[in-house]
Amino acid sequence: MTDTTRQTTADAITVVPANEATWDDLQAIFGTRGAPAQCRCQWFKFRDREYQTVSVEERAERLRAETGCDHPEDGATSGLVAYLDGEPVGWCAVEPRTAYVRLLRTRIPWLGRSEDKADDGVWSVTCFVTRVGFRRRGVSYALARAAVDFARERGARALEGYAMITTPGKEITWGELYVGSRGVFAAAGFTEVSRPSLRRVVMRIDFAADER
Repeated sequence: MTDTTRQTTADAITVVPANEATWDDLQAIFGTRGAPAQCRCQWFKFRDREYQTVSVEERAERLRAETGCDHPEDGATSGLVAYLDGEPVGWCAVEPRTAYVRLLRTRIPWLGRSEDKADDGVWSVTCFVTRVGFRRRGVSYALARAAVDFARERGARALEGYAMITTPGKEITWGELYVGSRGVFAAAGFTEVSRPSLRRVVMRIDFAADER
């Protein structure tokens, strides 16, 4: 698929806060096999080895409670759900950075930066899931764009992601790209603020700077 075709498809995608989606729709996106079905977007929610002590069923229940699916009357949620022609096709986790316990304890995102890790005015995009059968159709691009508005409208001072650096002609498995690619964030208006490793780059939007 060309970039133009991918962008056209992304423009046709609608994105809603997860609490405005149904739990069945989110279940369809995560599926029943593979890393998303096992993780249920809980990797960054636990300290170190704690993740391994929690069953898949409990991870799913935690995700359901965090998203508030089926409860549009609630204002709180932990992410976004994308639809294409009425079909649920993607998920994006976006919350205050302090919600991600493992992220705060991981060394790489902080290399070369002096940041207050306890600053809940900074939000993070930590995970993208695209439903099997809908990949390479711009779903992550649409979700990243929506995450910007979502965080800004809820009072975030800044939004950042921890993207994979992709190399033309070199294949990267989908599992490694759950954090999103540099291109996905760049297309949504994020800029690079640090490159802590050969494979990772911190991408960020400072809303306070945008408003000046």
